[in-house]
Amino acid sequence: MTRTPTVAARTAGPGQRLTLLRRMLLIRRFEERCVELYSAARIRGFMHLYIGEEAVATGVMAALTPDDAVVSTYREHGHALARGVSADAVMAEMFGRVDGCSRGRGGSMHLFDAGARFYGGNAIVGGGLPIAVGLALADALTGRHAVTACFFGDGAVAEGEFHECLNLAALWRLPVLFCCENNQYAMGTALDRAQAVTDLAHRAGSYGMTARAVDGMDVEAVVQAARQAVRAVRGGHGPRFLELQTYRFRAHSMYDSDRYRDKAEIARWKLRDPIELLCARMRGDGQLEAADLAGLDAAVTADVDAAVAFAERSPAEPVTDLTRFVHSERRGTR
Repeated sequence: MTRTPTVAARTAGPGQRLTLLRRMLLIRRFEERCVELYSAARIRGFMHLYIGEEAVATGVMAALTPDDAVVSTYREHGHALARGVSADAVMAEMFGRVDGCSRGRGGSMHLFDAGARFYGGNAIVGGGLPIAVGLALADALTGRHAVTACFFGDGAVAEGEFHECLNLAALWRLPVLFCCENNQYAMGTALDRAQAVTDLAHRAGSYGMTARAVDGMDVEAVVQAARQAVRAVRGGHGPRFLELQTYRFRAHSMYDSDRYRDKAEIARWKLRDPIELLCARMRGDGQLEAADLAGLDAAVTADVDAAVAFAERSPAEPVTDLTRFVHSERRGTR
């Protein structure tokens, strides 16, 4: 059951709105191209799409600084792109090429960029939570005024790591922003069929931290909520929890037949497409003309075309390097 979010949108300036719109369009067009490439068997393995959830990654990343850390899930293309990992590096990783952000070894579910403080891409449900708490503890112990933003889905709330990590973060007042992307389904199971208490923000609040629900389809609402939460975390007030109510328009993964959702439900959520919502608001405020949107879309599409060309030019990792980063060489004798 979707509840009314407690955070309302704040009107942003036209420049910021254009930036938010461009980032959401980049994520959408990038993933749409990935679908085409996957269908043509040029991208292989598992692939989980973020289409419909673009406002969450875009809005939260807008509240972070380059010194902050991000821990993501296996549905992380949007997170990586919004964080600033280049489309070239992400696409090359999708192709399994050496110029990918994980040298082609991670693929869709294991994007990683230490330079951007983007620490995965984790294939295990809830697996990023302990990593985020560890990063935040390291920052706290070394006196870094950094925030760690940890993304996870509503399915992770059922995992033991969720409860252990929220408890430790609250107990030690660690600088963590917990971002629960509640897209209403844990794989193929609806939230109310798996959770006795579906108010996830309320559950997080039981650990003594400020928690609130946010309209995850409204990028400006996400920006506002994330900025408030990041300000509090950075100010030493302990962790914060955002339940970002969103919806994935595609199936759980490319292998999913998506028979567990009613088509009418999907159609209702598509009426709140985050890109269309922002465009409509901008048009209403006289900040966006049809030609502006067409030009922006064309520029984003050109960026995606360039990323595909970069990935196609990138070589596969040499066979001689296959054991690198797998086994450590023993040096000297005891």
